[in-house]
Amino acid sequence: MKIGFIGLGAMGSAMASNLAAGGHDVRAWNRSGGYIEGVTMIASPAMAFDADLVVTMLSDDQAIRSVVLEQDLLTSARSDVVHVVASTISVAFAHELATAHREAGIAYISAPVLGRPDVAVKGELNVLAAGPAAALERARPMFDIIGKRVWMFGDQAPTANAAKIACNMMITMAIEAMAEAVVLGEANGLHRDDFFELILGTLFGSRSYEVYSGNIARDAYEAGFKATLGLKDLRLAKEAAAQAGRRLAMLDAVHDQMRQTVNAGLGDKDWSAMAKFTIAGA
Repeated sequence: MKIGFIGLGAMGSAMASNLAAGGHDVRAWNRSGGYIEGVTMIASPAMAFDADLVVTMLSDDQAIRSVVLEQDLLTSARSDVVHVVASTISVAFAHELATAHREAGIAYISAPVLGRPDVAVKGELNVLAAGPAAALERARPMFDIIGKRVWMFGDQAPTANAAKIACNMMITMAIEAMAEAVVLGEANGLHRDDFFELILGTLFGSRSYEVYSGNIARDAYEAGFKATLGLKDLRLAKEAAAQAGRRLAMLDAVHDQMRQTVNAGLGDKDWSAMAKFTIAGA
């Protein structure tokens, strides 16, 4: 399959590399250029839409808007192309993208992914996908290469974006929960390693708790998913809550903690650095 790829950050590079290794003809565009073995670099994002499938993995709503919508790429796209947006974007923008693609007669899928860059390298992402059934079927071979499981959420693309935003919101809540538990435990002589052994072996043996308890135990927050991006995703969650006419108290709390974490100069650290901010009592 001929696959166009737009956006070669840490996640996009791993995904594009795996697709090329899986035997697909991958042609990629990136703002800052670059090179990936087996991937043909192209001169413009418009060229990516001359494909069976095009995957967009840009950082946020505005990046996708400026590259895809403002450059009017949909009107010049191949008529039978399927466009898969794998970025974490707002629910509102997903609705806008779905409308723009429908008006242009181009198939559109939202397929944000769960997993960090190391997971993407191994091709073990969880793919959260929604869109027209026929388009999902055409994209399935691509999903099967980049992910260990595909979660199908129906024919309305924004449903997948709501699922992704809710997942990221819950991860930050898990980070904050562990940080606050450490505050209570260490104030009473309980070492955080002992506490984490307890919770991982009993009540909270999930991947988020396993990964981020390790960061908190070591007080090490290098690499991974940046706190600035975590703050962006929590903003998207707050926007989605507002659109639903709801105020979510725990969401408000973790958004405020992540905002203060970024303001404290930890924005380029892993988003679990929020725990460092909480435990320090800054």
